Amino acid sequence: MNTLKTLRALSLIAPLGIAGMAQADIAIRFDEGAPKDRFTLTNTGACAITDTALTLDLGSAQGKLIFDVTAQGAGVQVFQPFELTAGGSALTTTPQVTDGQSTLRLEIGTLPAQAAIAFTIDVDDTLGQREITVAGAEIAGATVTLTQGDTTTTARFSADATATLPQPDCPV
Repeated sequence: MNTLKTLRALSLIAPLGIAGMAQADIAIRFDEGAPKDRFTLTNTGACAITDTALTLDLGSAQGKLIFDVTAQGAGVQVFQPFELTAGGSALTTTPQVTDGQSTLRLEIGTLPAQAAIAFTIDVDDTLGQREITVAGAEIAGATVTLTQGDTTTTARFSADATATLPQPDCPV
């Protein structure tokens, strides 16, 4: 019976990590869609992420990627403006995206544990055969940078259109 209680207790504290600390990673996923592409940023950790800026930079991607948010400008055919679809209350401001730019900055006030921020927008590949479609490999190399105070963490998107920003342990 004591063994069963010990196992239950360990199963409750094991996800918290060593010495009562928890990891607070941010997972970022890009989903190609028609007519809207989607970015989802999820706090996969056990603690809130606060007072943070997250910058998405498509400039280093394998494809020459840009945001296509207006009918005029650098994009091709279909355009879609920036639209928050989840987690808008986590942001301190809504970013203003200019057609043809390749960076986007999100100012995060508080993103609770296991919560997500998601938005749709049109991403175009200005080098590819099908400029309106961005495959996972075309976003590979794009960066996402998290700045919190004096600490900056950067990750690159992989060919599966995901990136993970590891964060320092947080007390729980």
